Order: sequence, then C-alpha cells, then structure tokens
Amino acid sequence: MPIKKVRKFLDENGVKYVLISHSPAYTAQEIATSSHIPGKDLAKTVMFRKDGKMTMAILPAPYKIDFCKLKQKLSADNVELASEDEFKYFFPDCAIGAMPPFGNLYDMEVYVDESLTKDNEIAFNAGTHTELIKLDYSDFSRLVKPIVLNFKLFY
Repeated sequence: MPIKKVRKFLDENGVKYVLISHSPAYTAQEIATSSHIPGKDLAKTVMFRKDGKMTMAILPAPYKIDFCKLKQKLSADNVELASEDEFKYFFPDCAIGAMPPFGNLYDMEVYVDESLTKDNEIAFNAGTHTELIKLDYSDFSRLVKPIVLNFKLFY
C-alpha cells in the first residue's frame, strides 16, 4: 500500500490518482518495464545534496545527471549525489530508494525536468518497490511547486 502521508496529502487536496501494482522492481527502467510504462514517462527521484542540503531531482527514468554541470547551473558551491545512507532517514515511511517526488512533504527543494511538464500525467514510486501512483501533472505541479530545469543539458 502506498505511503499514508502521500495518499492523505493527495486526498486532502482533492487529487484524483491511480495506483498501479507491479512485480518487485528496483531500478527506474525495471519499474517502467514491469508496469508497462515507457521509461520516458516514468518519473524517478534522484536525491542530491546542494550546498549540504538534501534536495530532489525528478527525472524521466532513462536520464542521468552530470553533477558538475548541475553545480554550475545552480550556482552552488557543492552539488553531489546523496547516498541511501544519507537520505533514508528523511523517508521513514518509504522503502529505501522508492520515495515519491513530494519533497515539499519532507521540507526539501524539488527540481523537475522540463520534459515531464509537457506530459498530461506523471507516474512515480509510491513508497514501495511494487506500486506506482499516476496523476495529472498539473496537480503534481500545483502541490509540489517544483523548480523546472532542462536536465538533458546536464548529461
């Protein structure tokens, strides 16, 4: 079952969403295959530290980040991929690596790739390795208020 915190947040805000069950999968590409969603349409959450503060990047499953280029774009002193040991305590209600892209619920800044803003819907991990949530991108944007970046520039 998806994490209660996110479901409650969505329900309280009148958001319509769909739960998608899939066989256990751990990488974004495995999840996309298992749930029959194209990789470009599945949003993955990448955790990084920006000047010491835990931050989320929401990207299409196939994307990777060049952190040196991202550091320049964000005019930050330091930008590094966070390890699971560093971020797992922020998400006590989630399986490690299956956190949903609601950084606003965890007091984190959220960046989203601009390609996801062009889709009508967004699908992402629901806090487990066997479930996704799919909802209108406009609802996600309204609730999370992410900062939009073109992460394709940071390969």
